[in-house]
Amino acid sequence: MEKGFIGIDLGTSAVKLLLMDETGKILRIVSREYPIRFPKPGWSEQSPEDWFHAAMAGLRELIRGYEETIAGISFGGQMHGLVVLDEKDRVIRPAILWNDGRTGKECEYLNETIGKNVISEETGNIAFAGFTAPKLLWMKENEPDLFARIRKIMLPKDYLAYRLSGVHATDASDASGMLLYDVKNRKWSEKMCELCGISTEQLARVYESYEVIGTILPEIADVLGVPKTVKIIAGAGDNAAAAVGTGTVRNGDCNLSLGTSGTIFIASDSFSVDPANALHSFAHATGRYHLMGCMLSAASCNKWWMSDILKENDMQKVQKEIGELGKNQIFFLPYLMGERSPHNDPDARAAFVGMRMDSTRGDMLQAIFEGVAFGLRDSLEIARAEGLEVQKTRICGGGAKSPLWRRIIANVMNLKVETLVSEEGPAMGGALLAAVGCGVFPDVEAASDAVVKIAGTEEPETGLVQLYEERYQTFRKIYPALKGIRS
Repeated sequence: MEKGFIGIDLGTSAVKLLLMDETGKILRIVSREYPIRFPKPGWSEQSPEDWFHAAMAGLRELIRGYEETIAGISFGGQMHGLVVLDEKDRVIRPAILWNDGRTGKECEYLNETIGKNVISEETGNIAFAGFTAPKLLWMKENEPDLFARIRKIMLPKDYLAYRLSGVHATDASDASGMLLYDVKNRKWSEKMCELCGISTEQLARVYESYEVIGTILPEIADVLGVPKTVKIIAGAGDNAAAAVGTGTVRNGDCNLSLGTSGTIFIASDSFSVDPANALHSFAHATGRYHLMGCMLSAASCNKWWMSDILKENDMQKVQKEIGELGKNQIFFLPYLMGERSPHNDPDARAAFVGMRMDSTRGDMLQAIFEGVAFGLRDSLEIARAEGLEVQKTRICGGGAKSPLWRRIIANVMNLKVETLVSEEGPAMGGALLAAVGCGVFPDVEAASDAVVKIAGTEEPETGLVQLYEERYQTFRKIYPALKGIRS
């Protein structure tokens, strides 16, 4: 009887669960939604109990008929969220999520008063509003009674792993996004803990993503009807887990994600930090490292333009109005929600530049496609300056379904762009990590090699690459020119 491996992707709006066999064949996928709450403008919270109940309901459906085959469970999950437990491991307050924006004052304190150089030296990164350490400082200042009750600090997926295993654990990739972790040396930063008023004892033990943290609790095994020998494997932050699921696991491997937000993820054998801290320097699920650039608006730019501005549902219809590539006179800055990489400017704003009387809605949509591609290239150029040689990239996310957008990206970045036969994101990465933890594969690279298959490749075109090179150099001048203009 073949073994089954489960990957649980704890997302922001839903949990997605994937069951695969030893060969990597997907047997079943289910998902369960849960609410997100916005108690005040800019705040974003969820109940960890909602995560657990949704995951348990999903697991029961996922494994129906396969209960006795289940050998391992692992995770990918939304990063940076703050989950705090008391001395009896009860949740003290709702989780503060990655997209919560209440910590501007705390980030300014860390970056300016303490100093970006100090923070970067300790963690390899600087403070962003979504990171975990600023949230702790916010709690300390605004909820001192609750802060005093904290006995354990966890990340979202790790709380789910705790409920299944009874073990307080995290992994190096997810810990990297807390601003409490010394990424280079893979250990908690004593100085950062001191700055936040906590101790390392309040943090979970750090494992590599493919390591076993424990076995399933007997009472959970009984509820699900699975063997009590089921292993719980640490898992990874969502981007690192998705990278495993796309085969982005070796030095110089690259993956672009065109979802609501956009990310460029580049695997690296060695740790590096760019001088401006424009990219995140995080641990990878492979046991090594990666650089990641995150732009806050990617496919969401298209959705805004089509739904809110044009009131048009037929994307294909509008795409047919796009003219010759590389010669559009309009530029678009894709900063509808501010920007993270590479500018770290929450007040950045989107803009169309270069419109004329004969500009069309097709020109505008083309500018949006190109603007997102240019924004991602900004991060790619920083990685290249750090010595990483990137020749090709995998691509995933909703935006990757557009052949036109893939062609634009291939030529803007001068990279081969590969699509995948099956693209299931962090859930697939989690299942592969579970299989590695259970010994089916010797390492993460072997697991990805065995399962990830290429469906097609978009090749850059010499003439178009040259045209886009000229346009990119112009694009780079627009944000600095408009930076001082705020609404």
